[in-house]
Order: sequence, then structure tokens, then C-alpha cells
Amino acid sequence: MIEPDFLRTTRTAYDSMAALYAESFANGLEDHPLDRAMLIAFADLVRANGGGPVADLGCGPGHVTGLLHSFGLDASGVDLSPEMIAIARAAHPELRFEVGSMTALDLADDSLGGVLARYSIIHTPPEQLPRVFAEFHRVLAPGGHLLLAFQAHDDPSELAESFDHKVALAYHWSPDRVADLLSKTGFTETARLRQTAPPEAERQFPQAHLLFSKV
Repeated sequence: MIEPDFLRTTRTAYDSMAALYAESFANGLEDHPLDRAMLIAFADLVRANGGGPVADLGCGPGHVTGLLHSFGLDASGVDLSPEMIAIARAAHPELRFEVGSMTALDLADDSLGGVLARYSIIHTPPEQLPRVFAEFHRVLAPGGHLLLAFQAHDDPSELAESFDHKVALAYHWSPDRVADLLSKTGFTETARLRQTAPPEAERQFPQAHLLFSKV
């Protein structure tokens, strides 16, 4: 199968700045209490459903994967960038990290209790998003939980709007349209959080967190 151009472009871009990216996010989520709250709720729900394995898809340098592990989850990470995975393995040798793509996950059907995709769908072209969500649904066990986070926009007539991300072409998404697409894929909404951008933020995009479960 021929690899889509956007995967090659995104991999190359993140490989080239993996060390800088890891340094920039070295403090994790200490200054993001609402982000942490959604991750804690996600972890609680996964444990309540039997505590199956959790995959952090688009894990980057692995700081959030490590946080999920600290919450008592059997967490592992997948990322498109081999350089990011090398950094994650060095930082968290006790955890599993693999190179892979959200469009074709090397995971068995119904094998996960949870999927986290935190700001990792933003480089996915809109026409590829149904394929990605179908993969999330395939690998989650019945009753498993999905937590998405992404930059958002408020026009429900448009699924995605592109913006000039520092690393590679990216999209911010309509939470309503993304939620509708997840519902059509077979997920049920549990909760959502919309955060406005703080005044000091370089880009004034709101942030969305969507929590869904597999029917």
C-alpha cells in the first residue's frame, strides 16, 4: 500500500524537531488543570470498565503516556515519528512505545480499554478522518473509552479549517461535526469540554476535549 503524502510530510517535520518539541513540553500538564481533569476522568472510566490497555496515539515524546501510567493505567504509546519514539523510550524505559500510524494501527481488534488522541488528529486531512475514527473503533473493546483533544473552531457548517501550524499543515475542527462523525462510527458521547484560549496564547484558538465510548 502506498503511504499517503501527509504521513511522510508529518513524519519528516516532527523528526526534524523532536528534541526541541520534547524540551518545550518537559513540564507536562502542570499548568493545564482542565486538561489533567479530563485525563483523570478518562483514566477513571477505563479502570471502571476493567482497566484494559490504553494506547496514547500520537504520543510524541511520551510525557502524557507517562502521566496515564501514573494514573494506574497500562499505557503505551504510538507515534509516526521514529525520533519522537526514541525520545519517549529513553524517557520512559518502563513503558512500550512503537512507531505507527493512526490510519493503520498494528493492534488487534477489540484489544484496548482506552484510546487517547491528544492533539494528534490535527495533521489528518479531513477526508482521512473517517478512516482514523474507524481504526479507533476497531481496536477499542466494547465499552472502551476514547478521549480526543484538538484545536477547535465554532463554525458547525465546516468540519475543518486549516491553519499554519509551526511543524506541518494542521486543521482545527468543529466539535459538533467531529462528534457527529464519531457517532456515525459507532461511538456514544460521554462528555465534552471547550476551553477558550488564554490571553497570552500565541494562537487564539479554543480547545476541545471530547470523551466518547464504544457502543
